[in-house]
Amino acid sequence: MNPTLRQMRAFVALAKTGNFTLAAQYMHVTQSALSGLIKELEQTLGVRVVDRSTRRIALTETGNELYPLFSQMIDDLDRALANIADQAQLRKGIVRVAVPQLMACTLLPQVIAAWRTRYPDIGISLSDSPVEAVTTRVLSGETDFGIGPERDSAPQLEARELMEMPFEAVLPPDHALAKRRRLGWSDLAAHPLITLRGQFTERLLADMGRGSSSGNGGAVDTQAGNADALRELTLRPAHEVTYMTTALAMVASGLGVTVCMPYAAPLVRLHGLRMLPLDAPVLTRRFFVYTREQRSLSPAAAAFIAFLFDWVGAADNPAGALRPRV
Repeated sequence: MNPTLRQMRAFVALAKTGNFTLAAQYMHVTQSALSGLIKELEQTLGVRVVDRSTRRIALTETGNELYPLFSQMIDDLDRALANIADQAQLRKGIVRVAVPQLMACTLLPQVIAAWRTRYPDIGISLSDSPVEAVTTRVLSGETDFGIGPERDSAPQLEARELMEMPFEAVLPPDHALAKRRRLGWSDLAAHPLITLRGQFTERLLADMGRGSSSGNGGAVDTQAGNADALRELTLRPAHEVTYMTTALAMVASGLGVTVCMPYAAPLVRLHGLRMLPLDAPVLTRRFFVYTREQRSLSPAAAAFIAFLFDWVGAADNPAGALRPRV
């Protein structure tokens, strides 16, 4: 006993209009086709749902019982289908993304503002996170995807490279090195260095020990002498903090210098600090979009990721230098 959706729609239309002719017009079918659907429904159920006469129809006791049930089912289904259609056409939805705290207050607001001009009805839920928590939030399903620097591979996690950027030095405008046009890593050795805890500093020091950036896509200085000199250089962080915003505030207070990515420029300017390119050699970091393996994204999330890649790759990107200087 499995009534079809068309049979249920035909019955609800007939119950609402009380007339085969009007119900057929409502269903956009012929009157004979509508009558056939009602007969099929009655055969399926094994009972009559409508008493017919030459002038009017009346619902049977079974029909009166089924009408509100079928009507509610159809209304719920139509609402669900309309909601799915809105999501597929990007007229409705929400995108949940996790990003490091520094990226959340510099790069992502610019992307979201550009996105809103094109898709004003798609909401963005932004989770500003410690770097190490980005992939955790993706794997737990708390967010649709995450954006973060390269990290050790994790099972059930897919990574697509989004961009690669060089480290830059950040220092107060009255610092002894501030008038230079660019700096070498050795220039920082004589000054207190403020870095981030965890893999940020671990990977940075490991890269310096190799005389190049990470072996996966990082830039390598073409001058072997600079690379050799860097291997002999030892940078010992004077302070290690959790957030780059803290590091920048400490630099602004004259407690040392730090290094960060170019996308932090708006916050660096807010603190009244200077950013200078670092070379000898150029060390870079790759950033990835992380998603759960073999899990389909919602239309809105997939569209936002595509938009993000286009935005980052645009020549007039307002975030500035998103490609390494090599």
